[in-house]
Amino acid sequence: MTADGRREKKTIEWPTVLLAAGCYSIWAGAGFFLWPDYPLLALAILSLTLALQSSLMHEVLHGHPTRNAVVNEAFVFLPIGLVWPYRRFKWMHLRHHADERLTDPLDDPESYYKALWQHEELPGPMKRLLRINNTMVGRLILGPWLSSIGFFISEAKLASEGDAAVRRAWLLHAIGMAAIVPIVVYGFGMPFWLYILVPTWIGQSIISIRTYAEHQWSEHPGGRTIIVENSPLSLLFLNNNLHFVHHKRPTVAWYELPGLFRAQREEWIRGNNGYVVPGYLALLKRYAFTPKEPVVHPVLRRVPEPGRAFRPRVRARNVSGLGTTPVPAEPPKE
Repeated sequence: MTADGRREKKTIEWPTVLLAAGCYSIWAGAGFFLWPDYPLLALAILSLTLALQSSLMHEVLHGHPTRNAVVNEAFVFLPIGLVWPYRRFKWMHLRHHADERLTDPLDDPESYYKALWQHEELPGPMKRLLRINNTMVGRLILGPWLSSIGFFISEAKLASEGDAAVRRAWLLHAIGMAAIVPIVVYGFGMPFWLYILVPTWIGQSIISIRTYAEHQWSEHPGGRTIIVENSPLSLLFLNNNLHFVHHKRPTVAWYELPGLFRAQREEWIRGNNGYVVPGYLALLKRYAFTPKEPVVHPVLRRVPEPGRAFRPRVRARNVSGLGTTPVPAEPPKE
């Protein structure tokens, strides 16, 4: 324990190392040994491993499983999920952890809200799509496509404007993709379009179950982040269903979060102002076809701020849907 009562980080977190090895091994096994003889089983397992690898990327960017950032990145270097370059995901997600700015349509890259003035400028069909995207069923179906397309558009614009960090991130991603594509097409013998339309899409949809309810606007800062107490998907999410606990202790390893929550359950629930649900099924029953949140942020960014000062080349992806979000040109330090 440290002087302030926090646990000291282990030099190597072996549960995470083993989980990463298992994730890639199962992915390869499903492709090489189950496809095409058992196509439905293979596609199901591939989808689950892609969701798990997304959770591993999130774990790694928070400084796991070692104290060396380069070694950590190596654990998730192969982009089997295709869409998100690790370094871009890391940059945006660490910005998201500025809890005082959570849900802000411009300052939180993972906010699903839009500023009122942004929303008013959108064409009618896009407004309807965003409203559908705020239902749970809509998020599972549309969410991966809306976020991916918007992300690609914004990243292409940044790269074309000469953003060196963006270009480096995508170069590393391309190197990883150069390994993944031939493995899928020639090793697995699977059409790449099928890999995109089934494992990649479903993998992102599974993660959308978690991200759908993670945050909401609240005047109480703690009340902006959810606790989902129980879920059979906890392992796939690496216990980020206990999302408020993660936000308050972002450097705690995934396998320590449940014990940390159980030890002070009432304190955690008071801290997040009671934003607690028993499980994701309860959310599905209530919000399957009903928007959980409005598209327009209920309080922030009601009007444009033309005098607002930003550093040069500050546009980056708001990963919730089509559009851009101002962020600094340099990523924050961990």
